[in-house]
Amino acid sequence: MNGNPADLLLLNGTIDTLTTREPRVSCLAVRDGKVAGLGDGALQLRGGGTAVVDLRGAYVMPGLLDVHNHHMLAGQMDLFELNTPPTLGLEELLEAVAAHAAGLGPDEWVVGGSWGSGLLGELDSVEARARLDAAAGGRPALLKDDSKHNRWANSRALELAGIDGATADPAGGEILRDAAGQATGVLLEAGGGLVEKTLARLRPTSTEDLARAAARGIEVLHSYGVTGFQDAATSLQLMRALKTLDDDGRLHAWVVTSMPANDFIFGTTPLGEGIIAHREETRSAHHRPDFIKIFLDGVPPAGTGAFLEPYLPDAGFPECHCGDTTMDPAELQGWLLRTAERGISAKIHCTGDASVRLVLDSVETVRAAGHTEPKYHVAHGQFVHPDDIARFAALDVTADISPALWFPGVISEAIATVLPADRASRMQPNRALLDAGARIAGGSDWPVSVSPNVWEGIYGLVTRQDPTGRFPGALWPEQAITLEEAIRVYTTACAEATGLHDVTGSLATGKSADFVVLSDNPYEVDIDRVRSITARQTWFAGTKVYDAAQAPAAAARGSA
Repeated sequence: MNGNPADLLLLNGTIDTLTTREPRVSCLAVRDGKVAGLGDGALQLRGGGTAVVDLRGAYVMPGLLDVHNHHMLAGQMDLFELNTPPTLGLEELLEAVAAHAAGLGPDEWVVGGSWGSGLLGELDSVEARARLDAAAGGRPALLKDDSKHNRWANSRALELAGIDGATADPAGGEILRDAAGQATGVLLEAGGGLVEKTLARLRPTSTEDLARAAARGIEVLHSYGVTGFQDAATSLQLMRALKTLDDDGRLHAWVVTSMPANDFIFGTTPLGEGIIAHREETRSAHHRPDFIKIFLDGVPPAGTGAFLEPYLPDAGFPECHCGDTTMDPAELQGWLLRTAERGISAKIHCTGDASVRLVLDSVETVRAAGHTEPKYHVAHGQFVHPDDIARFAALDVTADISPALWFPGVISEAIATVLPADRASRMQPNRALLDAGARIAGGSDWPVSVSPNVWEGIYGLVTRQDPTGRFPGALWPEQAITLEEAIRVYTTACAEATGLHDVTGSLATGKSADFVVLSDNPYEVDIDRVRSITARQTWFAGTKVYDAAQAPAAAARGSA
């Protein structure tokens, strides 16, 4: 008998390790939550107390990773809020609000979303606001759009926030008004933050409720085979909740958090140095607060994405409108340099090509100053000028992409109404980035996306089509990548981008035993079936955290 036997042994499977030394094996051994052996080496670790799992030919791969999500917000929506798909029309949305409000107390807030970006014009009137008042039954209501950057508030919510026609637009945001100067209830960017802060003050959320929401979000991620992720904009309250979960042995995922340097949409405090000051006290075995988050622009449908060339002249924006960045070059460089000196990396939200260029210019300055270790992500970066493609690899900047935000759907349709067709159709140059040697890391931006389903994202990367089949066509199909490349985007590339490559992303000996047992081998089915692949089991650190056979899909995955 082996003197130091494995705790767990997987047998008779097709196990892709994503390592170069032993890329595919049939056996895997786990000891103390880590991969202890592969192939024949795994078999030699079998002992009398080793638990044995016969995979019966099933396909196994490393746990999937998500470089960009908002897991706690998704958990909150699932547990506490109205949760609607962004494909609803106004009538359907109001019906959902009314049904949700009927279950609330007379003074409780109606909170949630999402409404589709394409509805913005319909919502932008006092008449529409009155209909929201009626649907909410007099309760305050605050609904997020599909980008989570913009809000629709009813009369009671505006009143509580002190917003009326005379309220000045906040820096970085706008309160939309009708011809008579009345606030319509549509709030762009920091405009919505005014109501979010009021909501946080009137309805504070406890650390335990945040921990419940975070844990629920992670449960849903497990049901899709995700075992590690980066939360893209994390409050100090959530960082403390994650530490609490980990200290209690309840954090069953690798979590990298992004501390906001600025914030126009969530209304959280503290920001910048105020949250960075608490960074180390919230660090734990599975929680790594290693990034700052900078919102450098907004979103194209609202005209707040920053572009090198103007939006459509008839899209309702000022003449020659290109959108603005939230920081000038000196301010952005200052943030990156000051944080780089402390070994802090940065995830930077960019949707327009002007903001992408500003990030690359600023990182060039940081690299020239000798800071080679910090990691930099262009988050979203749907639009990249051709002259900037090669700069990603040269400067070691990761393209953080979320396929659900650009393959054919409500968001791409909304973007097509504000940008010329030749530009709107050229989103996410993934093939060009990979060919230039850049790192692409895959994210969901859930709950901005309807679900964190990695296989739908992979299908979109390979086909450039909508995996749900509801929206026809392919968006810039020349930028398709291969299946193998797409799987790397959600495993090894994510691990490198987030700094988790030392513990996960592949099934190398010594790394955490994070793996997923799939319903199908993605390499042995037609690409059309790839979008339907599901997780049969998900394991984190050698412990099973999800089993489809024991949890109905609807309950495990929630409504997301």
